[in-house]
Amino acid sequence: MMIFKEFKQFAMKGNAVELAVAVILGGAFGKIVSSLVADIIMPPLGIVIGGVNFSHLKIVLKKGIPQHVEQGKIVQEAVAEVSLNYGVFLQNVLDFLIIAFAVFVAVKAINTIKAKIAAEEEEAKINESSDEVKLLTEIRDALKGKDAKS
Repeated sequence: MMIFKEFKQFAMKGNAVELAVAVILGGAFGKIVSSLVADIIMPPLGIVIGGVNFSHLKIVLKKGIPQHVEQGKIVQEAVAEVSLNYGVFLQNVLDFLIIAFAVFVAVKAINTIKAKIAAEEEEAKINESSDEVKLLTEIRDALKGKDAKS
């Protein structure tokens, strides 16, 4: 029973929950970006470079053999084609670059906001006097007022 209690404490820590949310959102974001690349970006890009569909780009290493049937009996089983599908690879690289750029922009925006908040807090600390400084200022002002009356 102790192990379940420890696991519950671990799983409910803020970092574990935040990580789980990030993984789920990252997966969903990845699907959106994949669709953006495959369905929106690649078709016009294929037209621009001559009507090429990137997902069909490949180098055939060994041609496939279709199934051969004679008199209802299979004489030769089909053999699948062996190919290097570099078009799919190019599409995945483009997916990665778009995701990396989007994450870069998001992190940059967050860091800018954090830096602005930190600068404001630092300025507030500088402008805010300590209790001792306030007390000394009051004493100085009181002494100046006493000297002015004399």
